[in-house]
Amino acid sequence: MRLLRGLARLWVVPVALAAWEVLTRLAQAPYFPPPSTIAARSHELWFSGPAARLFLSDEAVRHLLPSLWRLVVGWAGACLAGVLVGIAVGRSRRLAEYVNPLIHFGRSIPPPTLLPIFLVLFGVGTPTQLAAIVFGVLWPVLLNSVDGARDVDRQYLETADVFRLSRGQRLWRIILPAAAPKVFAGLRLSVSLALVMMIISELVGSTEGIGYRMLQDALDIPAMWTAIVLIGVLGFVLNAAFVRAERWLLAWHYGARKST
Repeated sequence: MRLLRGLARLWVVPVALAAWEVLTRLAQAPYFPPPSTIAARSHELWFSGPAARLFLSDEAVRHLLPSLWRLVVGWAGACLAGVLVGIAVGRSRRLAEYVNPLIHFGRSIPPPTLLPIFLVLFGVGTPTQLAAIVFGVLWPVLLNSVDGARDVDRQYLETADVFRLSRGQRLWRIILPAAAPKVFAGLRLSVSLALVMMIISELVGSTEGIGYRMLQDALDIPAMWTAIVLIGVLGFVLNAAFVRAERWLLAWHYGARKST
């Protein structure tokens, strides 16, 4: 029943596509092709060909899969570092006094401005893209983890003192569950940032990937739009998957909110 209600809300998608089709055909704008043209070009580029494997063309295997690999690895590395450092900083006032200026300095730097430095350090290729993704994704995860660890209810910590829990037990049974809602808020925000940084880094320092393909197709407008639509669909799928995973992992949190 819930699935049917969710599908019913998608009526806006065909309406928007139909309006897009009509308006672009009436306008005859060369830089805004209709969806039917983009769909045909997408099938030609990404999902067909004599050597298509698993419904993916050679172009998709060459450009899409490396982008997804860099996205996942960079996002996972940044999230792991952000959560670990954020929990440590959030629970240690002395450490926070030393580290906070560095955190606020780093988060103030626009990640794309560091791409030339990453290119000099790592050269053209995957290490540059991973460094750009990690730097761009790290800050929202880190800051939300700091806030989550710092705002643990005092009563929970007093209960831990009563039961004489060890530091490890406090971390796993009290601090991490209490900080989890804010941590996941940062993780969800970081997914879209990872996608943005993946594309930006591939526009500058790559010989493969979706961003590189967009740059190569700058004069082939329908092909460039196929990459734009692919990025939008990828972002939607990743966000939807993360929301489902978050609701499953934090079911106790959402259940508590409904009961109050």
